[in-house]
Amino acid sequence: MSNLFWLTDAHMERLKPFFPKSHGRPRVDDRRVLSGII
Repeated sequence: MSNLFWLTDAHMERLKPFFPKSHGRPRVDDRRVLSGII
């Protein structure tokens, strides 16, 4: 299923500072969410 992601590891590293921090609740995979939006 890893071939379903639109963003590479390099893309995710550049976007990482813009993601909200987790506050007690486990976060879903940001790459999966962004790939779904794209």
